[in-house]
Amino acid sequence: MKLLILGGTEFVGRAAARAALDRGWEVTVFHRGRHPAPAGAHELIGDRTEPGGLAALTGGGPWDAVLDTWSAAPSAVRDAARLLAGRTDRHVYVSSCSVYAWPVEEGYDEDTPVVDGSADAGDVPYAEAKRGGELAALDAYGADRSLLLRAGLIIGPWENVGRLPWWLGRIARGGPVLAPGPQSTPITYVDARDLAEWALDAAERGLSGPYNVVRQDRATIAELLQECVRATGAQADLRWTPAATVLDAGIDPWTELPVWIPRAERPDEHAMMHGANASRAQAAGLRIRPLAETVHDTWAWLRSLGGTAPHRPDRPPVGLPEEKEARVLGR
Repeated sequence: MKLLILGGTEFVGRAAARAALDRGWEVTVFHRGRHPAPAGAHELIGDRTEPGGLAALTGGGPWDAVLDTWSAAPSAVRDAARLLAGRTDRHVYVSSCSVYAWPVEEGYDEDTPVVDGSADAGDVPYAEAKRGGELAALDAYGADRSLLLRAGLIIGPWENVGRLPWWLGRIARGGPVLAPGPQSTPITYVDARDLAEWALDAAERGLSGPYNVVRQDRATIAELLQECVRATGAQADLRWTPAATVLDAGIDPWTELPVWIPRAERPDEHAMMHGANASRAQAAGLRIRPLAETVHDTWAWLRSLGGTAPHRPDRPPVGLPEEKEARVLGR
């Protein structure tokens, strides 16, 4: 297989590049040159947000598939897709479960209504941007040659958003740790490496259409934080605190306490982020590695970087300020 990745140097794109190279595929990464490409990949340099920024793609190919993880202006997906449609068999677009129209019910699947979007849009909110990217792929490649991966929470090595890295860093510092309850709060996620492997499998098999790509059997917030304690080996004391107490302290779920959304107090938000039905992808071969492996591998990766994870400049920082945590814990 010959694979073109638009990006390919960070997080999901990097995971896909490494997985494809491990399979012996011929991999080309088109990127801005800000980060080193995975060893063994061919490089094309360009900035799709600049006039003429796709010039490096005009003479390349053909490729069996192109994988695009773009999450900003849909027009950038549109321009690349139109340019490549005649030289690429299949378009794999990493979308998001955020494209579903609010509110959703737990167990929502690929037939759930989606938000409005436009392939021609510029800077728009995240959900509309991802839907616009889907429409751009469908417009250029058609439904039979477009694979739309609607991912949920993505974690694992190379994460550049900061959710799991923040929890690992906080727990590694040890001491009393504000742990938001209840402990049984369900969470779901996909390891970037599992998302990448399944994307490659699906592209090779010629699958098309939308798929929710998350862990089907949900874990809990307690399992996540306890694995962080085990991975870091820290002397951390998880202080389980009722959700109402956390919210009354003005602490924001998801952003200040990453991953966590209280199910009873914020049912619509919890359903959106942790309630997707991924049985279609599971039936098509999606397998998610154990949570312990994801957490431990992410910690090993963080340690290899000196403990500081990269962070995307287009995403706000996450994590709870120390003074807020101290107030809740009464220290």
